[in-house]
Amino acid sequence: MAEYQDGAGTRMRPFPIKAKLGTLVVLSVFITTGLLLVALRTDTELRFITVFSVIATLLITQFVAHGLASPLAEMTTVARAISHGDYTRRVSGADRGDELGSLAETINRMADDLEAQDHHRKELVANVSHELRTPIAALRAVLENVVDGVSAADPETMRTALKQTERLGRLVETLLDLSRLDHGAVPLRARHFEVWPYLSGVLKEAQLTGAAVARRKLASDSGSHTRSDVALALDVSPPELTAYADPERLHQVVANLIDNAVKHSPAAGKVTVRARAGAGPDSLELEIMDEGPGIPRSEWHRVFERFNRGALPHVQKAGSPGGDGGTGLGLAIARWAVDLHGGRIRVAESARGCRMHVTLPGKPLNEQLT
Repeated sequence: MAEYQDGAGTRMRPFPIKAKLGTLVVLSVFITTGLLLVALRTDTELRFITVFSVIATLLITQFVAHGLASPLAEMTTVARAISHGDYTRRVSGADRGDELGSLAETINRMADDLEAQDHHRKELVANVSHELRTPIAALRAVLENVVDGVSAADPETMRTALKQTERLGRLVETLLDLSRLDHGAVPLRARHFEVWPYLSGVLKEAQLTGAAVARRKLASDSGSHTRSDVALALDVSPPELTAYADPERLHQVVANLIDNAVKHSPAAGKVTVRARAGAGPDSLELEIMDEGPGIPRSEWHRVFERFNRGALPHVQKAGSPGGDGGTGLGLAIARWAVDLHGGRIRVAESARGCRMHVTLPGKPLNEQLT
């Protein structure tokens, strides 16, 4: 066997299968020849020599065959499990160093890819379902206001409803574009826009949605605390601030961060959305701050994980203000949208509550030079 170095030190590299089979043939020949020489020198009958030679050859062949057949049987079992949708199975012995080890490594890599694709597909369905809820809730809020007589069916109200309908259409178009999403090729439709009117519209939609949810809870006598008591404040400086980003993706970021902040705000709390110019041209710095219990520093790295809810002090139990639990996808979706821009989202230091900080880089350098 050959020696090779790895992280654990010097190990013996197994012979290739061809070398094993060649060694088997050579050993069989040597054993047979040796026994024949013994028979000639000791006058042993040839039939005994033949029997011993056959037995020795069979034992060696069985030993070599077991070393080859056992890994192949395990690979067959794992491959059959993978074909039935069990992507958690793996083949042992991927570090053997011979052809069987290479085959085991290939099967494990295939299982990893299939498991990742299956996980991505499930996450995509969960993300789209989560995103569809927001415009549907806002549209329902507008229509309920009109039906209940809270607001008139004036052009402004209808424009708000139309805007949510258009957003639903864009989300459906995203859903139909599964091939590009599966390959991570989600195009950004970035453009310049004024930050103040844009964020004002996002906050207005959040207020309409919160008011509708509060009325539904009161009508059902659920007894749970409503979130219509949380004030939303917008701070944009300078007022004429502009940015370069995909408005639809940025809407996902801001809407989910506001929704998360409102859920975890205390009674009569306040959520502030602050926008400032970034370091580069057309870049944007966003902060969403609440007055809730905040997030311990030890949990900062986990808050953007998918389905991460209920385990952190920042996530309150049902029955407390904002404690509906949620799906645990809002912050994960926000991070996904920020990553598409090449930006950064993180939990920032705050004297009170939670402060989310978003950085969008603005227009890429190659586009600035054109």
